[in-house]
Amino acid sequence: MVNIIVELSKYLIIILMAAYTFSCFSIFAQSYEEDERRVFARQNALMFMMQFLAYAVMYLKTEEVKLLFFYAVQVVLLVAVILLYQVLYPNVSRLIVNNMCMLLSVGLIMITRLSYDSAVKQFIFIVLGAAFGLVVPVLIRKMKFLADWMYIYAAVGFGALLLVAVFAVTSGGAKLGFTIGGFGIQPSEFVKILFVFFVAASLKKSTEFKNVVITTAVAAAHVLVLVASTDLGAALILFVVYLVMLYTATSQPLYAAAGIGAGCAAAVAGYHLFSHIKVRVSVWKDPFASYSDGGYQVAQSLFAIGTGSWFGMGLCQGSPELIPVAETDFIFSAIAEELGVVFALCLVLICVSCYVMFLNIALELRNRFYKLVALGLGTCYIFQVFLTIGGVTKFIPSTGVTLPLVSYGGSSILSTMIMIGIIQGLYIVREDEEEMIQHKREMAARAAQRRRAKEEQEARRRFRAGRAETDLRNSGSNGSLRSKGQEERRRGSNGQRQR
Repeated sequence: MVNIIVELSKYLIIILMAAYTFSCFSIFAQSYEEDERRVFARQNALMFMMQFLAYAVMYLKTEEVKLLFFYAVQVVLLVAVILLYQVLYPNVSRLIVNNMCMLLSVGLIMITRLSYDSAVKQFIFIVLGAAFGLVVPVLIRKMKFLADWMYIYAAVGFGALLLVAVFAVTSGGAKLGFTIGGFGIQPSEFVKILFVFFVAASLKKSTEFKNVVITTAVAAAHVLVLVASTDLGAALILFVVYLVMLYTATSQPLYAAAGIGAGCAAAVAGYHLFSHIKVRVSVWKDPFASYSDGGYQVAQSLFAIGTGSWFGMGLCQGSPELIPVAETDFIFSAIAEELGVVFALCLVLICVSCYVMFLNIALELRNRFYKLVALGLGTCYIFQVFLTIGGVTKFIPSTGVTLPLVSYGGSSILSTMIMIGIIQGLYIVREDEEEMIQHKREMAARAAQRRRAKEEQEARRRFRAGRAETDLRNSGSNGSLRSKGQEERRRGSNGQRQR
C-alpha cells in the first residue's frame, strides 16, 4: 500500500508543480488586482499541498515522527513569511515572495531526504534570512544615501575577500570561507551584493572613460583575489555581472567586446595556470573517460538524471546519496532523480520567472542607481542558476556554485534572501516613484486648471472693461449728437421768428 501511495504521489507532486509554474507566467497577463490576488492564493495552496504530499511520503517510508514536527514548523514559518510581507509591505511583489517560499520548500524537502541534520541547519539559516529579508526593504526605502557609499562598498568587499585568500583553509581545492561554531561562513556570497552596489554607485556617478577605467580596475581586483583563492565560480559571477552593468550604463559595444576578449584570455590563462581547471575541462569533455580522476561527480550526476527520467523514481525510491555533495553543488541532479526531469524543468522556469520580475522592476525604476542595482542583483541570481544547472548537466564545466534558495548552504541562503529583500525594497521605491509622478501630474493639472481659470477670469474682466468703455464712448457720442440736434432746432426756431 505504501508503495502505491509513493508511486501515485510523484505524479501528483509533478502536477502541482506544473500548475504552480504555469501560474508564475500567467500572472503577467492579469489586468486586474483581484485576478492577481486569486492567482497568488492559488500558488500558496499548490505549494502547501505539494509540501504535505512530500513529507507524508517521507514519513511513510521512514516512519520517523520527527519529520512531522519538522514539517509543521516549516509550514508555520512559510505562513508567517507570507503574512508578514502582506501586512508590513502591501506593495511588494507577491510573485517574488511566493517563488522564494516555493524554492525554499523544494530545497528543504530534498535536503531532508538526504540529511535530516543538514535540513535542520538549513532551516535555522532560513529563519535568519527571513528576519533580514523583512528588515531590508524598509532600509532600502528610507536610506536615500546608499549611492554615496561607493568606496565603503569597495573597501569592505575587497577586504573580506582578501581575508579569505590569506587566512582561510583550503577545502576541495579552493579557499571559500571560515567555520564558526560548526557553521560555515562564505564571505564571497555577501561580497556579491556589495560589489553590485559599488558598481552601481560608481557608474551612477559618471560613465566617462576615466571613471570607467577606475571602476574596472577595482572590479578586476575583486576578481583576481577570488582567482587567487581558486573560487572560480564566484569570480566568474562577478565578471559577468560587471560586464552586464557596464554595458547597460554606457551602451558602448566596445566595452562589452573588450570585456569578453579579456574574459576569454583569462580563461585560457587559468587553464594553463591551475591544474584543477584542466581536470574540470577534461571531465566536461568526457566524464566517463576520467571517471576515477575527477569525473566521478559529473558521471553520477548524469546517471541520476537519466535514472529519474521524466517522472522520477519517487521520494526515497532513488539513490541520490551516491552523488558526491548532492545537497550542495549537485542538488539539481538529486531532484531530477527522485522527482523527475519535468519537476526539475519546472524548478528552472520558476527561477526564470523570478528573473523576469527582477528585470521588470529594473526597467520601471527611474533612479539610475536603483536601476543598476536591480539589474546587477538579477543578473547575479540567474547566472548562478545557469552555472549550477549547466555544471551538473555537463553543459558547461562544473564551477562548484550552489543553486540559490534550494541548495544547502547558510551563506548562500542568507545572501539570496537579503538580495530578495533588496529587490522588494526597490519594488517599493518603484511604487513610491509612481505615486510621486502621479502626484506631480495631479499638481501640474491643478496648477494648469488654476491658470486657465485665472486667464478666463482675466479675459472676462477685460471684456467687461472693454464693453464699459465702448458703452461710455457710445453714450458720449449720442450726447453730442443730441446737443447738436437741439442747437440746430433752436437756430431754426430763431430764424422763423425773425422772418
